[in-house]
Amino acid sequence: MTLKENPTTLDWYGCATFRLRTAGITVMLDAYIDRMPGAAGPTDADGQLLTSSVIDECDWIVVGHSHFDHLWGAEVIMANTNATLIASYESVRVMEAAGVPLDRMICVGGGETIELGEGVTVAVYPSQHSCVWSHSQMEGPGTECLGDLDVLWHERQERFAELLEYLMGLGPDAQAHLAAGAVGHSTRGDGGALVFVFETPDGSIFYQDTSGHWSGVLTGLNPDVALIGAAGRACIDGEPIQGSLAQFVAGQVEMLGPKRVILTHHDDWMPGFSAPTDIGPIRAEIEALGTGAELIELDYVDATPILPLTPAIVEL
Repeated sequence: MTLKENPTTLDWYGCATFRLRTAGITVMLDAYIDRMPGAAGPTDADGQLLTSSVIDECDWIVVGHSHFDHLWGAEVIMANTNATLIASYESVRVMEAAGVPLDRMICVGGGETIELGEGVTVAVYPSQHSCVWSHSQMEGPGTECLGDLDVLWHERQERFAELLEYLMGLGPDAQAHLAAGAVGHSTRGDGGALVFVFETPDGSIFYQDTSGHWSGVLTGLNPDVALIGAAGRACIDGEPIQGSLAQFVAGQVEMLGPKRVILTHHDDWMPGFSAPTDIGPIRAEIEALGTGAELIELDYVDATPILPLTPAIVEL
């Protein structure tokens, strides 16, 4: 007997973008790889930030919502590969405007299960975006945030406009980056955030690219591995969390019941708005639950094995 040679692995490309390899299939989770100068992200041997053009092998792209820091790059990856995009109706509209053929995209809104091949499926669920309208620069994960409840839609829109002004004030690099990313930026908001559960021969994986959820949707999913959004002011059932980001992540761990936890969106992808995330408060909150869930910290593009949970043995 010998150990299985090809476990399910994840490569992190920064922000909430990952490459998932399982059962011989390659899936991009989000597509945002290109960065503004000075931002955190994976680099090549010469220390230059990678771009979406480095992805030359991909079967599927699964995108959680339509903002540029998630969708931008999908059009490049699709031009360089035979990938099919699975995303919201708004994300598909944006990508069609960018020249991506409709017959290479699948519109989803929650409730669909799609066969990816080789015994791998992905189920789609409706979700929530973080309350990005409630802040400018992001707070640390241990900071408790209170208030901002019952804020009406038009007030949120006004605050979001103020955020855009703030981002444009970060300097010429940020301005150029935002302009370049306009191909993947939805003018109609996030387009309806989604979360996904992948079923693979090695186990199940929950993927979330922003810090928000509907509580009733998550209960009972029970994935083996959970990729959980860890940035900004979290949203629970339509309202900003009354507490910390660390408490939000731990609360999701308690609802989902995974054995392994991986964070998303938690690096300094846009300095002046984002910030390097101190993992300590998040780890402490998860450990306080006593569930035994393991928090795994990924380095950029390191092909981390995440499944199976125990080393698989195959007969010779």
